[in-house]
Amino acid sequence: MSTRNKLQKFAELLELPHVFENFSYENPELVGQYGKVVDLKSRWKNEHFGNLNPMILELACGRGEYTVALAEQYPDSNFIGVDIKGARIWQGARQVSDKNLRNAAFLRTKIELLDRFFASEEVDEIWITFPDPFLKDSKSTRRLTSPFFLEIYRKVLKPGGIVHLKTDSPILFDFTMEVISSDERCRLIYSSEDIYARALDFEELHIQTYYEAKNISGSGVSKYIRFAING
Repeated sequence: MSTRNKLQKFAELLELPHVFENFSYENPELVGQYGKVVDLKSRWKNEHFGNLNPMILELACGRGEYTVALAEQYPDSNFIGVDIKGARIWQGARQVSDKNLRNAAFLRTKIELLDRFFASEEVDEIWITFPDPFLKDSKSTRRLTSPFFLEIYRKVLKPGGIVHLKTDSPILFDFTMEVISSDERCRLIYSSEDIYARALDFEELHIQTYYEAKNISGSGVSKYIRFAING
């Protein structure tokens, strides 16, 4: 993708009322439509969505396939896709506009900064869909189900909040299962090493991200873990 196309997409994102940005450790301000500074921490439901429905995050959302599809499937819940890559978010953000989805939004920021923009117990569930598995052991702390990131999620999830992981990486799957089993504040609810081997146990698992559909890893086997986190 050319720099010009990226810059054009970044500019278009700032014109959308359902896209917010921040990617600075030093500056905690959140920027919304037309560059307006907004403060939505603890106010997402009332001030942005205009309801008190459950709020679900899709982390490392990429093109936002799950954010968009879940918003269509569950109109009585609110969904926010989170990613640092603006050119990717643009794809889902345009779909939200085209489909006039009032229960979907996007936040362009680093996942490490979640607690700057979401209050304690403000989030009901988290989806992590086909993230970078960081295959080298030396980078295991960067995996989105590592103990480091679970502590971040605890700062924003309600007690017993649900985390969903969908991946085709055996390494990330096994790593996550080990993290859950070694953390007494985590409770495994469900796991499958091949979700398509039989009829899907959960309807939302039929949604496929760009990376799953393209089978980029080459494994062709999608895995799923659902677990609860307590503070």
